[in-house]
Amino acid sequence: MVTNAAHNPPLLVSPPVAVRPIDDAQMPEYIQVLVDSISKTHGVDPRLVAAVMKVESNYNQRARSSKGALGLMQLIPETGARFGVRDFFDPAQNIEGGVRYLKFLSEKFGAHNLDLQLAAYNAGENLVERLGRVPQIRETVDYVRKIKNIYKQENGSKKAPVPVEAQTAAVPVDAQTAAAPAPPPPPKPPSVIYSTVDERGVTRFSNMGPPN
Repeated sequence: MVTNAAHNPPLLVSPPVAVRPIDDAQMPEYIQVLVDSISKTHGVDPRLVAAVMKVESNYNQRARSSKGALGLMQLIPETGARFGVRDFFDPAQNIEGGVRYLKFLSEKFGAHNLDLQLAAYNAGENLVERLGRVPQIRETVDYVRKIKNIYKQENGSKKAPVPVEAQTAAVPVDAQTAAAPAPPPPPKPPSVIYSTVDERGVTRFSNMGPPN
């Protein structure tokens, strides 16, 4: 069960990094900065980290569960210790531990299998590995569904950038340019016709001039 407590003073990273757009106004800005920086360092989607954090603690860095999970990413002490967490209420350490654990689960169960990754985060990697599927535990099934819904909404709200080639191909031709007729071809120079009279008095016409 999550408890509410006052936040510690914001922990800022140095040097500051650009805040990645995460679609939840409830996430404090300094948490966004940490999520973005740490996630990119380990090659994990920051929006997935934000979705896990939302469901786990609702961004409360002092959160404690009835099962002993601690902090923003709700790490149990044994798991946090595996990934170098000493102070579970230090946002940077807690996010670092949670992101590294998500990376580990991605590599263990396959980057394509998000259901198993999330189920393992909630119910334990050993149980999920033994079953080879999401355990039919109501809490775990609901947990996977909630995070995937948040993650899907966040990804769906951003349009993927259009490749430069596609942008160029999609630019409409100016209507006036398209409607304007092609310019007529330049006129051919007039043909020169020569007339000559032969020795019999017959007039002949030719486009070849008389010899010099």
